[in-house]
Amino acid sequence: MADFDLQPKLMIGEGWADFALLDSGHGRKLERYGDYRFIRPEPQAMWSPRQQDWSAHGEFVPGSDEDGGGRWHFDKAVPREGWDLTRGDVRFTASCTPFRHLGFFPDMAPVWDWMGGQLAGKDDASTLNLFGYTGVGTLSLSEHGPVTHVDASKKSVAQARANAALSGMEQRPVRWIVDDAAKFTAREVRRGKRYDGIILDPPKFGRGPEGEVWRLEESLPGLIGDCAQLLDADSRFLFLTVYAVRMSSLAIAGLLAEAVAHLPGTVEHGDLAIHEEQADGRVLPTAIFARWRAA
Repeated sequence: MADFDLQPKLMIGEGWADFALLDSGHGRKLERYGDYRFIRPEPQAMWSPRQQDWSAHGEFVPGSDEDGGGRWHFDKAVPREGWDLTRGDVRFTASCTPFRHLGFFPDMAPVWDWMGGQLAGKDDASTLNLFGYTGVGTLSLSEHGPVTHVDASKKSVAQARANAALSGMEQRPVRWIVDDAAKFTAREVRRGKRYDGIILDPPKFGRGPEGEVWRLEESLPGLIGDCAQLLDADSRFLFLTVYAVRMSSLAIAGLLAEAVAHLPGTVEHGDLAIHEEQADGRVLPTAIFARWRAA
């Protein structure tokens, strides 16, 4: 039976050559993506900015609706088709999406590294990336063996495949699947499949390719239960991240602990965060996570 570590953990991401959190405060954050600077909303930046110069190429101004909406305002030219960034061996395209994101989630970088550490020594690990988006995490995992990448958006999966080609990784053993994550996972359980590792990054609300409705609080328990059935005593990890919900990491860790009660190892939980680039920079929390690890 897996141990449940009640003490919260922090997974803090640092910037790299093509990304930095420059400053944050008053509910916003200033970031650099390659040669371009952007301002985006960040409700958890409750403190005051430290820098006076927040000049940026663009800013995403949210709508009045708490559940979303808003638009980009640009002060300087930005390539509308996107521009290429690199982290390690993975190259990918960043762009200003209608959903305020830039085509990937930089706070996931320590998660990609952590998963690689869990798979160290394996070159045939079979992993599953649910809600895989544009595939940066998938390409990182593909170094260790075959990956099944699932997302309900045809556009996101097409971008993921384009990122694979951009990285010179189009020949790696990745299954690119456009499907509802919950339906796909349930089918994998019926097929008796197993994985060495699973990562899932579900939205608060979403729709599958055939109109399936996803509501996090209602849909997550069943999906986690199915994911746990795809793991066994030889598996290495299950990693869950949750954004923009009024929920504790302790709550999602409790759900995960119940699902993996048949496995050895440890369940942990905490916050994802990004460190501002200056030496005395603050740590900005961005999401909560729960994870099971075999060792």
